[in-house]
Amino acid sequence: MRQQSAVRSPEAVVTGALIVVAALDVWILRGQMSRAAVVVSGLGLLCSPAARRFPVAVFACNLPAVAIGLSPLVPAIAAYHVGRYTKRPRVVGACLVIAVAILVWRSLDTETLLWRHFPVDPDARPGLLLSDLMLDLMFASAPILLGRLVASRLEVQERLAEIVRGRAEREELHTQAALARDRAQLAREMHDVVSHQVSLIAVQAGALEMNAPDAQTERTAATVRELSRKTLDELRYMVTVLRASGTEASGLAPQPTVTQLPALIRDSGLDVSIRGELPTDLPAAEQRAIFRTVQEGLTNVRKYAPDAAVTVEFGGDRSEVSVVVRNTAGSGGVSGLPSGGHGLRGLRERAELLEGTLTAGPRADGGFGLELRLPRVAASAS
Repeated sequence: MRQQSAVRSPEAVVTGALIVVAALDVWILRGQMSRAAVVVSGLGLLCSPAARRFPVAVFACNLPAVAIGLSPLVPAIAAYHVGRYTKRPRVVGACLVIAVAILVWRSLDTETLLWRHFPVDPDARPGLLLSDLMLDLMFASAPILLGRLVASRLEVQERLAEIVRGRAEREELHTQAALARDRAQLAREMHDVVSHQVSLIAVQAGALEMNAPDAQTERTAATVRELSRKTLDELRYMVTVLRASGTEASGLAPQPTVTQLPALIRDSGLDVSIRGELPTDLPAAEQRAIFRTVQEGLTNVRKYAPDAAVTVEFGGDRSEVSVVVRNTAGSGGVSGLPSGGHGLRGLRERAELLEGTLTAGPRADGGFGLELRLPRVAASAS
């Protein structure tokens, strides 16, 4: 809208200046025109300011000036506004034909009067008529075609502006999509890493609280455990805010690998036994998924069954790799650490991106099981 206003304001000034010049032209030629010609020219001038809103009506008001007037500027301004503001090509063509017809009629009438008073070679008359016809056609079409040219140019500018705006909007959408994927990746990493470490702190603080040698140590351990719970609660809120739909984004460095699993299991503070082994040629995306699965399984055990026995079983062949984390039933001593349900959801997203499956649920003996299966071909392709 601002661009259109900026374009129309100079155009309105130019149109006003042309009307003033046309009025001066009529004033100068008034002595050579009949009273009727002065009247119709004045009528065309009075109607000219409304040519932007009613171009065809103003053009019709100027037709008498085309027929009997001497000033060419008044009807030329009206013809320009027809080409500039009339949207229908047929209407523009009809106005052009009418203007040419009137000018041709006027030229024929003028030529006839001249031939009556001044002898002209009959052989030269067809050439003179053809020349007058071409001049009339150029005079009638030039203002209309100029108006059409200006209108087309402004329309092209508006379309280019729309294309630029559309491209900017698409780039903004791409940027927002990339930010959404980054937020989803960041939320997963925050939950997997921070939740694991803070829950380990809470478990160790709880153990210290139960076996504290003195009251001061017990109070300190209780404070650390409470702060750990609050930290996990705030982490859950942050993950909920950051979480957004998206696909797997580029990994955040440094990324965990399966070589870090022994240290992870050793520092978990749980009774863990390991069975089987993993292939040595696992791709990075698959190693991250396996590490996060074991990490989430151990974290859930510390939350809901810290005294349970845990088994981590690895398996793999040429077509598939698997990891199973299962625990026995606990004694009911739940740690009370908060959970937002994002861990298993993030693991399922990882598995789906690698065309694998993740299953989790209670077992018949009262424990809980978490199993990840990934196809080796899809994982290698990633």
